[in-house]
Amino acid sequence: MAHDPFRPFETNLDHDTALSMLRDAVAGADDGELFLERRRSEVLAYDDQRVRTASYDASEGFGLRAVRGEVAGYAHSTTLDEHALKRAVATARLAVGEGGGTIADAPPRTNTVLYTDADPMAEATFPAKIDLLKEIDTFCRELDPRVVQVSATLAASHQEVVILRPEGTLVTDTRPMTRLNISVIIEDNGRRESGGMGGGGRTGLIGLMSPDHWQPVAREALRIALVNLEAEPAPAGVMDVLLGPGWPGILLHEAVGHGLEGDFNRKGTSAFAGLMGQRVAAKGVTVLDDGTLPDRRGSITVDDEGTPSAKNVLIEDGVLVGYMQDRQNARLMGVKPTGNGRRESFAHIPMPRMTNTYMLGGDADPKAMLADLDDGIYAVGFGGGQVDITNGKFVFSCTEAYRVKNGQVGAAVKGATLIGDGATALKQIRGIGNDMALDPGIGNCGKAGQWVPVGVGQPSLLIGGLTVGGAAT
Repeated sequence: MAHDPFRPFETNLDHDTALSMLRDAVAGADDGELFLERRRSEVLAYDDQRVRTASYDASEGFGLRAVRGEVAGYAHSTTLDEHALKRAVATARLAVGEGGGTIADAPPRTNTVLYTDADPMAEATFPAKIDLLKEIDTFCRELDPRVVQVSATLAASHQEVVILRPEGTLVTDTRPMTRLNISVIIEDNGRRESGGMGGGGRTGLIGLMSPDHWQPVAREALRIALVNLEAEPAPAGVMDVLLGPGWPGILLHEAVGHGLEGDFNRKGTSAFAGLMGQRVAAKGVTVLDDGTLPDRRGSITVDDEGTPSAKNVLIEDGVLVGYMQDRQNARLMGVKPTGNGRRESFAHIPMPRMTNTYMLGGDADPKAMLADLDDGIYAVGFGGGQVDITNGKFVFSCTEAYRVKNGQVGAAVKGATLIGDGATALKQIRGIGNDMALDPGIGNCGKAGQWVPVGVGQPSLLIGGLTVGGAAT
């Protein structure tokens, strides 16, 4: 937990008063909490050889929740005082009605520390950060004379959270976040292509600002752009697909992960609803959601309800064994919370969300899987994607992919999309590589209008019979 915890009660709100008012709000309810947050963030963007963005934001506020059955009353304010909290109590109590509930047990405590509580924005001066972005721009242009535009973004934030529960439990967490992104545009004979790379996590800025980190990132961004410069139109049709390790796990996150969140399954709207204990994937497929990985982008010491994060097995050897749960859905489904109750900010209600979702590695040699691919696509990088939770159908665009015939990697292809449904794709996995890797720390996840940072990962995966959208051959 934080060594220097955020103490909002010292100046604006008396602790005992806040606890008394919280208890008034949840009297007769099943659950509830007072969530307080202070957040500061900074974004510096250097684009086309000039500073495009230099923003600094600060916010603080509280969210008060009272839960009764399937209903939750929620009120939030940017003012931390007794008057604002009193109004919030009246709003939250609307969900309680005549009451009759019994407050759920408090979450267990934890002494785990998964990341530093230092403020990453204080590690370097503003001029030093701008000088770094200028140096990245110059470096990229010197790598290849065809580079016509460089964009570099350095972002950092520092979030302090306090969660007060009706029984008096006070949980604190201090969460840093940093990220460096580099993208380039190259032009050759009138054709322009782009490439990008980046990453970060719950770490300081100094490591990201080191040449040992950012120079390989810049080279990788240029490499992707050069690959795209030579890419041919993607074929279309049903074919086998070999997914690379790491970031391609975003397909797993979208096509499978959301369907394993508790609320969708409690309401019966997930394609995986009612399948607990049944085979939902090929043998050897084990999928976890793990918020306990040190310094990772999706990690949280405690979730936004105060439950310690956990290493949760969702699919084990192809069998569905668990869902991700917040406190409300866990109670309604008769299971324990899993530490997945997350919210974007104090202005948002918590819901079951992923943290770091990944598939364990297998024993297959990735080179051997590639050699076994007679006619298909080797997909290494992904951009945006969409999924329908009710049926698991997904569409993903590839940012780096190659045509494979007779086990030989051919030309890069452009415009490839992968189309399928999560439940079917899981059962069509024919090979699981021994090269499991996590993404570099670039994931954001949207759900019901809320965005939270996440991580993904997987080994190389050979999946049979996916529909590839592209140009007809």
